[in-house]
Amino acid sequence: MRRAIRPWSYRPDARSTWSATAERLVLSSDSGNPDTAKFVGEKLAALQLGLMSLIVQKFGGSSLADAASVKRVARRIVDTKLAGHQVVVVVSAMGDTTDELLDLAEQVSPNPPARELDMLLTSGERISMALVAMAISDLGADARSYTGSQAGLITDSAHGAARIIDVTPGRIQEALADGAIPIVAGFQGVAQDTKDITTLGRGGSDTTAVALAAALDASVCEIYTDVDGVYSADPRVVPLARQVPLVTYEEMLELAAVGAKVLHLRCVEYARRFDLPIHVRSSFSDREGTFVMSPAAIAAAVAEGRAMEQPIISGVAADINDAKITVVGVPDKPGRAAVIFRALADAGINVDMIVQNVSAASTGRTDVTFTCPQGVAQKATKALEKEQGAIGFESLLSDDQIAKVSLVGAGMRSHPGVSATFFSALAEAGINVEMISTSEIRISIVTRVDDAKRAVQALHTAFGLDAAGEAVVYGGTGR
Repeated sequence: MRRAIRPWSYRPDARSTWSATAERLVLSSDSGNPDTAKFVGEKLAALQLGLMSLIVQKFGGSSLADAASVKRVARRIVDTKLAGHQVVVVVSAMGDTTDELLDLAEQVSPNPPARELDMLLTSGERISMALVAMAISDLGADARSYTGSQAGLITDSAHGAARIIDVTPGRIQEALADGAIPIVAGFQGVAQDTKDITTLGRGGSDTTAVALAAALDASVCEIYTDVDGVYSADPRVVPLARQVPLVTYEEMLELAAVGAKVLHLRCVEYARRFDLPIHVRSSFSDREGTFVMSPAAIAAAVAEGRAMEQPIISGVAADINDAKITVVGVPDKPGRAAVIFRALADAGINVDMIVQNVSAASTGRTDVTFTCPQGVAQKATKALEKEQGAIGFESLLSDDQIAKVSLVGAGMRSHPGVSATFFSALAEAGINVEMISTSEIRISIVTRVDDAKRAVQALHTAFGLDAAGEAVVYGGTGR
């Protein structure tokens, strides 16, 4: 059972009264009396239990860009420890290290073996963990660095996109029991069957942090980035983006899925499964940030007067990394769509939006259009070409100059007129809509990639999300 702590009330940055109170109790006691010693011991244990919590902190590459940044992060970690908390830290590679390693690999080999590429890429996080541990040691605290495998992150064997299947953090628990601060390399684990090193894919350090927090029964998982929390839009696209103090898991999942960079999709899924609060903050400031929690927890915060009622719309996001593929001239007969999407599934292609046109009466054929990540568009077309005989389509069209623009908000469920405002704002901005997809709390459209920024800005203004002043971006990536 997770230790009861209201995630909006814990104070990781404030030095606790634990040490001073403990000292007063000891000095005022009769140390020679066994009953008094027992009483003081019980009081100290109760006091410690009330003040201490276990916090997992994750620091991204922009927070660890250089030596000065590493020292600043180390000071924040030690301050949290001195405030009376147990701390576990997860780190990403410094700055653009991962991209640089990928470039280096491409120079050496145009198609490197997946196993060796994972071995290479995980070195970035290992550099970070060792440097952060060194910086913490210089501040007088005990820190121990661990790779993902040493920390007990067990994954499947899918190199480059492994999924966590178990967490056995025995060594992390031992370090905590010894009063040390464990520093864990994010983004990586070890395959259960092959025992090879694996990576979790882009943003995998977020997932590492949340998985460890859940396994360790932490009170909260803090994700430190280069902005002051979750915003109503990317501050680099909409300078007047508004910081959102509270957001539900469902809203954050939708935002992460449609292009918001601040949190990784799988980490939010993991947090929701274990009902683990995520606290998104900036490592460059002491501002409160954003809590990602269950609707019930947010409702409790509002009822207690600790938070304002949630707005109808939480945010607007754009994803420019998708491609649109159209299967032209598909016979309008039962089972043809099933063959199309079975071929894609067998090829491991994740499909997002799907549209089927009304068939032409003269030909009895229709077009089926779907979106998928740009990186697998070529793989998708090859998979479909293999099944052309079974599907009976005439041709394939692939378009990577698209963007998916989405509006997300739990208030859509109960407020009419959201769709009308959405499409009116796009029309007034001259944005052409090519595809439409919806859920209970999201509206998404596909448009030209060159129009994505204008679409986001138009929607942000139309729904009254513009703040009075410009948002501060301390780094450059949003992670």
